[in-house]
Amino acid sequence: MSTIPTAPINAARKKITTHTFQLKKKKRQPISMLTAYDYPTALAMDQAGVDSILVGDSLGMVVLGYENTLPVTMEDMLHHSKAVSRGAKSALLIGDMPFMSYQLSPQEALRNAGRFLQEAGMDAVKLEGGKERLDTIRLIVSAGIPVMGHLGLTPQSVHQLGGFRAQGKLASAAQQILEDAHLLQNAGCFSIVLESIPAKLATYISEQLDIPTIGIGAGAGCDGQVLVTHDMLGLFERFTPRFVKKYADLHGDLQRAFGDYIVEVESREFPAKEHCVEMKEEEWEAFQAAVNSNQ
Repeated sequence: MSTIPTAPINAARKKITTHTFQLKKKKRQPISMLTAYDYPTALAMDQAGVDSILVGDSLGMVVLGYENTLPVTMEDMLHHSKAVSRGAKSALLIGDMPFMSYQLSPQEALRNAGRFLQEAGMDAVKLEGGKERLDTIRLIVSAGIPVMGHLGLTPQSVHQLGGFRAQGKLASAAQQILEDAHLLQNAGCFSIVLESIPAKLATYISEQLDIPTIGIGAGAGCDGQVLVTHDMLGLFERFTPRFVKKYADLHGDLQRAFGDYIVEVESREFPAKEHCVEMKEEEWEAFQAAVNSNQ
């Protein structure tokens, strides 16, 4: 018998909002966040009681098979966001703004951010970058759209960063991330993701800010944590970041299940009688009689 504790199923709970995030920060209650890209995953997460679901542009890699997040489009993001919003009713839903959906101009960014709420049922949006994004963030926030920032390793800048590498390890770089965090807070962000930066730095930034930080590869000192679900479930086998804890090995389970299916199909073990639709004998005889009379 398993001794691993399981999380309680929350059949009904109040809607998590950006205000909930702020209250959790004040009460020092950790915030839980995961990524989702489809209805059944979002439904399971919501029932498990996760605080927030990020429809991340990571879907480009873990769902669509791209090498990085850069090819992901607004239509990709809206399609998956709609599915998630149909499955999750309580978690705070955040849509990740894809590459080139907010870099061209603040006005273009506002239009695209609005689509996440108006068309896809999201509660907020997330975008990457520091001081270069301030005008964009201010405009989106001024329209009543909550914005989550993202500092440290920013995957949409993978080529500029020289790959998926940890950030903020030098004093000057750490100082820049701290400065950007304050600027994002002042611009109106309700929260900031800190990705792949030293734990000491993430803890310090979290203590300095009034808004909650969500860490991914940034240590336990952040106000909350997020993981890419396909990583933590062992569904994405191309590579796994060192900061990921695998809570399951579903890739292996899937491979075994598919293998068993193939074997049973080839041996005609499946489908068995219990998997078939039955027909009353008299109906079968009537069918045969009708066929024979027409020959």
